[in-house]
Amino acid sequence: MKVDVVNSNRETVGSLDLNDEVFGGRVKTDLIWEAVVHEQAAKRRGTHATKNRALVSGSGKKPWRQKGTGRARVGEIRNPLWRHGGTVFGPQPRSYDYALPRKVKLGALREALAAKVADGALVVVDTLGTGSTKTKDTAAMFKTLGATGKALVIAVQHDEAFTRTARNIAGVTLKPSGRVTARDVMDTDHVIATREALEKLQENLG
Repeated sequence: MKVDVVNSNRETVGSLDLNDEVFGGRVKTDLIWEAVVHEQAAKRRGTHATKNRALVSGSGKKPWRQKGTGRARVGEIRNPLWRHGGTVFGPQPRSYDYALPRKVKLGALREALAAKVADGALVVVDTLGTGSTKTKDTAAMFKTLGATGKALVIAVQHDEAFTRTARNIAGVTLKPSGRVTARDVMDTDHVIATREALEKLQENLG
């Protein structure tokens, strides 16, 4: 499989061979789902908390004697059966993160990129940058490349000047090739990758 390599004006300046074993074939959506759910779970704050009978404010004194009153026995007003009492088995702060095999993460990223290739939503550029320090010029470049809406820009290492001009554009996310995930790829409309970054990803995912 071959894809065109373009410049910032979307003029074809070359081509790149993509390995069919990496970017071809049926997209395994189950791998993508598993990796996305894992990353979403890891991002949960898990700060929810309810008060049990030990944390609820109130006296611990026994309201009345155990026998002889004709009323139901009770040990304290913080009893979970009473109004304003403690909560039984309520949620407590915890981490929702769990271990996911590295091969599953890499496989999910491979399938996510393959899905973008199949949809024609991947643009390969030779270099990123317009030579300008103005955000409007970078925004115009993205428009020329057809990256409307949410766009993920992947490079081996983003240039500092380009980062300053692109970080304020709504919907644009910059990611180095070594830290991009399946969720990053799926949570975007278009993927713009440099030739160097895509070659490195293909080598790591092959």
